[in-house]
Amino acid sequence: MITIGSAQLWVHDQDAALDFYTNKVGMEIRSDVTMAEMGNFRWLTVGPTGQQDVEIVLMDIPGPPVIDDESAREIRNLMAKGFAGTIFLVTDDCQASYEELAARGVEFIDKPEERPYGIDASFRDPSGNNIRLTQVRDLG
Repeated sequence: MITIGSAQLWVHDQDAALDFYTNKVGMEIRSDVTMAEMGNFRWLTVGPTGQQDVEIVLMDIPGPPVIDDESAREIRNLMAKGFAGTIFLVTDDCQASYEELAARGVEFIDKPEERPYGIDASFRDPSGNNIRLTQVRDLG
């Protein structure tokens, strides 16, 4: 059996991303390990409390030799537009979750709105990644 263990988001600043995802979105730290033998590479992951089998890697944009300067610039440009990555968060009550996150300082781009698939809202993280908050309607 194949399952999803993690998804990755590029971030400009791992500490700012960690603060945002833990203190504003309410996730928990799963891993925070710096590997000196790999040039102080930091493996930083967070995940939803109560959902231990999935985590989000908050990945710093590496430089050469991993990624050339032009590719790193392209990633940053896509991030600024909100197109470098998207995470879909699911909730039982989009309006209540929206109000809770907004009270913690999350700035929403789209307020909860009825859609064919449910109720949906969106916000961006400090790096520009698009986050969707969705109350999924039973489409069966």
